[in-house]
Amino acid sequence: MGCSVSQEAASDSNSNSMHPASVVPQPADPPPAYSKQPQSKLNAESVANQHSDNDACSSASPVTSSPSPSPLRAATAGRSRFGPPIPVSVLTDSYKASHFKMYPDAQLMVAYGEFRAPYGKDPEDSRFVFYGLRYIIENFVAVQWTEEDVEMADKFYSTHNAGFQPYPFPKDLFLRFVRENNGYFPCRIEALPEGTVANVHVPVYQIFAEKHYSRLITFLETILTQVWYPSTVATLSRRTRALIEDAFDATAEDDQRWQIDFKLHDFGMRGCCSMEQSVLGGTAHLLNFKGSDTMSACYYAQFHLNGGKPVASSIPATEHSVMTSWPNERLAMENMIENFGGDGRVMAIVADSYDYNNLLTKVLPAVADKHKKKGGMMVLRPDSGDPVECIISALKAGEANFPTKKNSKGYKVIEGLAAIQGDGINYDIVRQILAAVKAAGYSAENVAFGLGSGLLQKLNRDTMSFATKLSYIIYADGKSREVMKRPKTESGKISLPGILKVRRDGGKLWVEPRQPDEKHDPTTNELKVVYDHGPVAGAFTDSFDAIKERIAAQWHATPKQHDPISVGMKERIARWIKEFDVTYEQMMKQIDEDAHKAKQESTPSTAM
Repeated sequence: MGCSVSQEAASDSNSNSMHPASVVPQPADPPPAYSKQPQSKLNAESVANQHSDNDACSSASPVTSSPSPSPLRAATAGRSRFGPPIPVSVLTDSYKASHFKMYPDAQLMVAYGEFRAPYGKDPEDSRFVFYGLRYIIENFVAVQWTEEDVEMADKFYSTHNAGFQPYPFPKDLFLRFVRENNGYFPCRIEALPEGTVANVHVPVYQIFAEKHYSRLITFLETILTQVWYPSTVATLSRRTRALIEDAFDATAEDDQRWQIDFKLHDFGMRGCCSMEQSVLGGTAHLLNFKGSDTMSACYYAQFHLNGGKPVASSIPATEHSVMTSWPNERLAMENMIENFGGDGRVMAIVADSYDYNNLLTKVLPAVADKHKKKGGMMVLRPDSGDPVECIISALKAGEANFPTKKNSKGYKVIEGLAAIQGDGINYDIVRQILAAVKAAGYSAENVAFGLGSGLLQKLNRDTMSFATKLSYIIYADGKSREVMKRPKTESGKISLPGILKVRRDGGKLWVEPRQPDEKHDPTTNELKVVYDHGPVAGAFTDSFDAIKERIAAQWHATPKQHDPISVGMKERIARWIKEFDVTYEQMMKQIDEDAHKAKQESTPSTAM
């Protein structure tokens, strides 16, 4: 899964994206092998033989026959091809394995996951993009465990406790569902559709575990929580797109808005801690843009999520090693013009191998005529220095050496030359550069951005404060209790009590209370069943393009600020707090009385 590392991605060999329409490859008919999305083989017979339980939390039909393996799944089910073969029985935090002995006996337990804070704690925009659960479900949840998995876990746990002693883990429960449930983990998961845009505190998934398996309610929390990573990348990428869209609204012709798709390029693959992170983060970015050098994500999105239809492209571009391999930069630039110039073609040149200012004022004028004669678009990429100053200097050099005109909005557009900033870029620097470009009288058409570590690495679970919490329990004796976390020291970490549902009202999503005996209704509840004691037919059928369209539509329809907690939910919370305060006070009083009694009993009496 994706992880967060504070690592600067070197940008020497990053390429850049400034695509005219003629350069963007048009989708061809996909090859037969990719004419359809690779889905589990679902048919009427397999659906008819599905698990069913007539209880409050079971209404969808899981597929109990073994699904055909994902293209990114190794030969052994449940193992990602991006790492060593680790049994799914240990893909969680250590303490999760011991929780089966800590939870009370229950008939049912329910938990849910949510983002508790806006991206970067932004006080003005609480929207987020939910994406990436499909990958987790298909590769780590909807896979069959084997007795071998459990036995290998047994060997591991036998020395995992402090002092290399045996660590408690639910071996008997694991073996039981391997035999009873065809190896599938015994829970039900509801989730928002991939690409849903919502405001923080809207639950993104809800987990149900029942009967003897209720003690495993949060065993999958660790792997499910990792959806924070692709969702956070998708949110950052979409927020950055909003900046660029605003700049185009102010400074570019309407017929040039197609360029926005290529204005933020993914440079982050080399800074990733694994190939899997590059796929998850890279595809999250591609939900908002079409430019990327992270080919692992481009390939995965095209052939495994979009039926073979292309989703991303890049352009030929130099790195410092290329530039310095030539006796001088002029020869290197002339070689690029000769090989990659031409009408409708785009190429990028890193411009600071020796002296950025010298290249702009001396070398560029020396090759300008050759480039104008050849045609096409040359994109200059500074890779050091102040990002804002570097871009403005490049545009001024372009204006001095290439034809420049003003568009109908009064902003200058340079013909044949543009600039891309990929060094030291983040959301705030993009904002600063766009403001400076506008202030200097240039259209946003003239500039693009490359995000590397700022896109795929410089974020973590706390960026939007993701958490999973228990919310409801029916004890073994039939008594039920809504569960809520309410730390006195940090109100931002409170959780929601009870079983939940999410209702859509136009661009707004509302979190509403759901009654224990209320059946799941997919027509009114945005939380859809994606796993139910095994894979669910039709859980993930949307193409990558369809998810992109959903995000584009919902981002603009969703208000920047919205409290999604419904009146009914607020009433449930208020009732819970009132009842809990009474019982909590009674408990504290009893503790004080017990302590006082114990003290009296331990104090020897004084004889007269």
